[in-house]
Amino acid sequence: MAAASRPPERRRPRPGSLERPVNGRLYRGTWLFVGPPLLLLAFSVARPAALQPSNLPPAFDRGAAMGLAQELSFRYPSRAPGTAGAAGAASWLSRQLLPYGYAVRRDVFTADVQGRGRVRLVNLVATKAGVSPQRWIVVMAHRDDGGAGSGLDDDASGTAALVELARAYAPAAGGPQVTLPYSLVFLSTDGGSLGGLGAAHFAQETATRENALAVINLDAIAGPGTPRLEFSGDTARSPAPGLVETLREMLLRETTVEPARPSGLRQLIDLGFPFSVYEQAPFVSAGIPAVTLTTSGDRPPGAREPLQDRLDPVRLAQIGRAAQETIAAMEQGVALAQGPSSYLFLGQRLIRGWAIELVLIAALLPFVAAAVDLFARCRRRRIPVAPALRSYRSRLALWAWIGLVFGVLALAGVWGHGDGRPPSLEHVTWPAGGLVALAALAGLGWIVSRDRLIPRRSVSAEELLAGHTAGLLALSVVGLLVVATDPFALVFLLPCLHIWLWLPQVHSRGWTARFGVLAAGLLGPALLVWSFAVRYGLGWDAPWYIAELFAYGYARVPLLVIAIGWLAAAGQLAAISAGRYAPYPDLRERPPRGPVRETIRRIVLAQRRRRRMIELERRAYGG
Repeated sequence: MAAASRPPERRRPRPGSLERPVNGRLYRGTWLFVGPPLLLLAFSVARPAALQPSNLPPAFDRGAAMGLAQELSFRYPSRAPGTAGAAGAASWLSRQLLPYGYAVRRDVFTADVQGRGRVRLVNLVATKAGVSPQRWIVVMAHRDDGGAGSGLDDDASGTAALVELARAYAPAAGGPQVTLPYSLVFLSTDGGSLGGLGAAHFAQETATRENALAVINLDAIAGPGTPRLEFSGDTARSPAPGLVETLREMLLRETTVEPARPSGLRQLIDLGFPFSVYEQAPFVSAGIPAVTLTTSGDRPPGAREPLQDRLDPVRLAQIGRAAQETIAAMEQGVALAQGPSSYLFLGQRLIRGWAIELVLIAALLPFVAAAVDLFARCRRRRIPVAPALRSYRSRLALWAWIGLVFGVLALAGVWGHGDGRPPSLEHVTWPAGGLVALAALAGLGWIVSRDRLIPRRSVSAEELLAGHTAGLLALSVVGLLVVATDPFALVFLLPCLHIWLWLPQVHSRGWTARFGVLAAGLLGPALLVWSFAVRYGLGWDAPWYIAELFAYGYARVPLLVIAIGWLAAAGQLAAISAGRYAPYPDLRERPPRGPVRETIRRIVLAQRRRRRMIELERRAYGG
């Protein structure tokens, strides 16, 4: 009896074939280069030392601070910048400080505010001179609010604590009769609810950059939440770790509870895409150690604060005393060591930023090595990659056109106006007219470029591999540009690089595998959008808010340029996965006219055909 015939076994494609072109052995071997940076990272872990506390007892009066906060909120519940309420609050604060012997200086400036044009803002500055008048410790709180709530916690509580701290150091009010080594500057800012306009204005002054030793910001400090430290900046910098650790220890002494701060992942996200709505951010970016004390989360309460909100007097006193004890510790004449320019706090230890950058850069090497090897294999197989690179160039030109239109509309004020500060989180508006114009002009760009991008014939496996290679090479260049600008931003790029590297391997496995790998590679950008959607309560407004940060000049232009290069590469890989990819046509496949001329010709011919049909209809009906 003859043996039953068996179906032929499906053999796995051999390495280096068109079905398995990626050199997995090289890719895995290159990960060995990540080992030394990881070892350096382990040795870079340190525990910062806090300043020694002072022997002077804190003199923070809880009852007086509560009364001041309630009085300010009752008299001027609406203190939106540029309004009569804001002007009244400024006069009220000046009156509170004058009996203590302070000469309050008014620093008047204007800023461009979305939907309101140029707005007049006022910072109030009171100084307690020390032995070193050119060395300052700054204590600050913003005086304004969004105008929609009571402004009791955000930030009448911080303003009241500021006045109480100033009183405690005023000899005329019976404060400590000691000579201070450093001057104390009590700063009441305006425009804090509009992205920290007052803090940014003060931080940009030459005297501040040269003289400020440290900044303690008090913002919404009497809410029900756990005391929290905020210390991210507008750029990938961190404040002096000694200041953060000192404030942590003082809060722990007062509350017996470990104060909260952003997790390691959130700190890494803030270094990769620097953003903060608290007012320590412009000081940190200027190289001045600055930390915010708050009871709120990543987003201040703002207009979400109930009109009949109540302050927690115990929390107000705890944070006020912790701030005063930190000031006293710094006033012992010990200068803060700046330490690393960036770091991650994990528990009570920090990891230096340069070590993290080395690990991220080393993690880029396996992808770059595999992408370059894939290009070399195409060259050895005599597979032309130039048409695929030209196809990428056309997509890059399309996305550059969209970016240019977005920038021109931003300069025209279509997206709103701003002075380089984050727009309000309370009212994120989608300008429908501007978005329609952007979509229309982007569509026009696609019509012009589509002649070079749509397939005219079946595409061979070799051409598909060349298309993948061109896209991966472009992503390699994008990665190197990220290294040159902000290596921390690799946290958003590395997932797509290492996942999309395997798109050539799964291309023959069906559309489910292709689109699964393509979607998984979007984890990095999704992490950024999730951060804004969840941490700052933006929800579905998060993508547009991120775009607004570029339009307002807060996010840097090089990041936008890099994003355009990434979008072009992602578009090419997506077109291959969807079966809509075509290499750039050669001279025999191209029409005799360029894309612009061909598009105009088609429009003109369509108009002529339409007129001819109308004329024939008129003749047929005897018209």
